[in-house]
Amino acid sequence: MTTLTESKKAPVFKGVDQNGDKISLTDFKGKKVILYFYPKDDTPGCTAQACNLRDNYAVLLQKGFTVIGVSADPVKSHKKFETKYKLPFPLIADEDKKIAEQYGVWGEKKFMGKTYMGITRTTFLIGEEGKIKKIINKPDTKNHTEEILNAWNEIG
Repeated sequence: MTTLTESKKAPVFKGVDQNGDKISLTDFKGKKVILYFYPKDDTPGCTAQACNLRDNYAVLLQKGFTVIGVSADPVKSHKKFETKYKLPFPLIADEDKKIAEQYGVWGEKKFMGKTYMGITRTTFLIGEEGKIKKIINKPDTKNHTEEILNAWNEIG
């Protein structure tokens, strides 16, 4: 598993979003990117996180951010999730877990005494030059936007 650190170049990824559109980190060169990894569409924590970003999307855009979600769910699941909650940003279907592995967020998890493989909820704030400015481990799903803005203010 890759271990990324702040100030390192963000790995360039390629994927397909909920609309079947190809998306790559290179598409956002010169922009601030919020790349957030979440475990599963339409689960309580993931829904809270996505809806918090949705509800504050205008503020994030105003501050120059692009929001991209990534999970191992298929395109069809992402489309249902986007439609149900009116999500205004792309959700990449990382079914082969290549992007999650590049970012070091695919690994062993434990829940209720069971061990399994999955995505660890993590957000990467990527600067205009393509470097990781901040890594937010275990984001506060209900207050994620505030957490992102505070983190960005701290790093200047």
